[in-house]
Amino acid sequence: MKGLLALGSAFILAGFLFIAGSPQQETPGADAAALWTYITEQSPYTEWGFWDDHQGILAGNSPHGPFHRVYVNDVLLNATTVPVPHGSIQVKESFDQNKNKMNITVMYKIKDFNPEAGDWFWAKYTLAGKPDLAGKIQGCIGCHGVKAANDYITVHDIK
Repeated sequence: MKGLLALGSAFILAGFLFIAGSPQQETPGADAAALWTYITEQSPYTEWGFWDDHQGILAGNSPHGPFHRVYVNDVLLNATTVPVPHGSIQVKESFDQNKNKMNITVMYKIKDFNPEAGDWFWAKYTLAGKPDLAGKIQGCIGCHGVKAANDYITVHDIK
């Protein structure tokens, strides 16, 4: 009986360690609603980092507004070469001239999503999380395309 209890306890402990040690939920596919849930609930972007050369609210350009703040997940923050790894996410909060937040745009690198444009999935959200645009957005691709050699990232040079 003691042997069975010890064995049962070992299985329970192993199961607990497996669950406790499991990685966070995987990033979503090319789904704007699932991406919003991921960046606001599962891995809140406001807890992510900033590039050393691009921190806080800074002057911005059209179409993102006169000011912006950019957060990057650890995958992108730690990228040292281009192309950056799949799973990289950049979240840009856009602000008006009075520094009131207007909207949120996201670049999310998904394997085989759009190889012609760096595999980036683009999304623009209202502050309530409703996607205004999502997918292979030609305006985003065209503007960021000037930095295609930097994997479409315009606010920081990957070195």
